[in-house]
Amino acid sequence: MGAWFKDFAAEFTLNFINDDRWQWLLEGLITTIIITFFATIIGAFIGIVVAIIRSTHDKNIDTMKKRKGIGYYFLKIVNFICTVYLTVVRGTPVVVQLLIMYFVIMASSTNGTLVAIIAFGINSGAYVAEIFRGGIMAVDNGQFEAGRSLGFNYIQTMIYIVSPQMFKTVLPTLCNEFIVLLKETSIAGYVGIQDLTKAGDLIRGRTFSAFMPLIAVALVYLIIVMVFTYLVRLLERRLRKSEH
Repeated sequence: MGAWFKDFAAEFTLNFINDDRWQWLLEGLITTIIITFFATIIGAFIGIVVAIIRSTHDKNIDTMKKRKGIGYYFLKIVNFICTVYLTVVRGTPVVVQLLIMYFVIMASSTNGTLVAIIAFGINSGAYVAEIFRGGIMAVDNGQFEAGRSLGFNYIQTMIYIVSPQMFKTVLPTLCNEFIVLLKETSIAGYVGIQDLTKAGDLIRGRTFSAFMPLIAVALVYLIIVMVFTYLVRLLERRLRKSEH
């Protein structure tokens, strides 16, 4: 037992204490959180816009087709653009999208973190859009009619009546998407960003010890996911209480 503890302490010291290598993990964690946070904001914004366009098209296109005004053709065009966006982003690997963003679209940029935020935000937006669209489509059409009868226009009906109901429906799926996004940022090291995973790999490359740094990285991801899942469960309980 004593020999095992000495070996463990020696490995811990080699990987994390010597040369203050634990700071690499801390810096990597901060970078991972920054990328995830801002990519989530971008993804949510894109998702909401695309979901509103797609759900508006699905719900109103038949009625608008009879009149065939400028609104009908505008909605057809923007819905087509959204469909192409969803097809391309959901049909290609996120690592390929990150590489294209870094080496092709934003090749002149020297801020790798910014490139990663944009790439992951665009990728997440496609999945969030379908989550929100499914939530909107799940709301009964009578809720839209109730909003109109109260004098709300379409946007006000979406904000004040549909969105609160939709949010309760999609919250668990939205939580899963955030968790997936957090873990997907682990590929940021492909473009030279020192995120949490890359930091663990750098330690492994310096110490030639793979077990401890990689397990440490896995544990940090696990703790973040568990904390976030717990917070979401608390929010779900409060939302359920508010229904009574």
